[in-house]
Amino acid sequence: MKTDGRRKSSNVEDRRGRIGRGGAIAIGGGGLGIVGIILFLLLGGNPTDLIDKSATTQDQPYVVNEEDRELADFVSVVLADTEDIWTELFQQEGLQYENPTLVLYTGQVETACGYGSAAAGPFYCPGDRKLYIDLEFYNELQSSFKAPGDFAMAYVIAHEVGHHVQTLLGISDQVMPLRQKLSEEEFNKYLVRFELQADYFAGVWAHHEKGRGYLEEGDLQEAMTAAGAVGDDTIQKRARGYVVPESFTHGSAKQRIYWFEHGFKLGTIKGGDTFNQTEK
Repeated sequence: MKTDGRRKSSNVEDRRGRIGRGGAIAIGGGGLGIVGIILFLLLGGNPTDLIDKSATTQDQPYVVNEEDRELADFVSVVLADTEDIWTELFQQEGLQYENPTLVLYTGQVETACGYGSAAAGPFYCPGDRKLYIDLEFYNELQSSFKAPGDFAMAYVIAHEVGHHVQTLLGISDQVMPLRQKLSEEEFNKYLVRFELQADYFAGVWAHHEKGRGYLEEGDLQEAMTAAGAVGDDTIQKRARGYVVPESFTHGSAKQRIYWFEHGFKLGTIKGGDTFNQTEK
């Protein structure tokens, strides 16, 4: 992805150096451990389901190295592109887009959804309409998820922005209350379609990114590799050795790749009704 000389977003809040103490991640997720937690929040799980709101924070010295600086610049450029593209797409629908804030942090971070942990990976909190990311996740994406490349990281950011788009469109308010009305297995079906829609929106962003001339050879494949690497079946098979489809909350690798590609092909908001459309 071409980033040299590009505009950086002004909606980046740097909290690196502030760490949490006294709180603990409520490890759950059916025995998936850290990888399971990362996947739960990375692709849209509700942070309040996993985190302890009793944690506190304290300031610690933080030295920004060159890699940190380059990554911070990169995610800022990606965020700026999402701002430009989604503002234009919303205007086409007669709507107004509100830019989210991206928070850089280390260790733990306080959010309107409670305290988040770097172990949980990037996530979006609808309560404050902010994206949260510890830049160390870039290394996790390459080593643990075997999804290298800068556009793999861009896909992750675009997916979280996709959840922000769902919030602005009122989709989140329609889906999340179902958690209290349905069985876990039934709600999971809606949650999968919710997550796949965020993948679709990430593809929509990538479509327009290509149209602006910023994609490089191999970028699209990097994003699809990342989408496949975080499919429920991929994660479960690696963690357990077998797959339990009824427990899926994010979609299979095939589904995630399909909807990202579908968004990339169409480039429109209206093409992403994952709740009433099935994969072909």
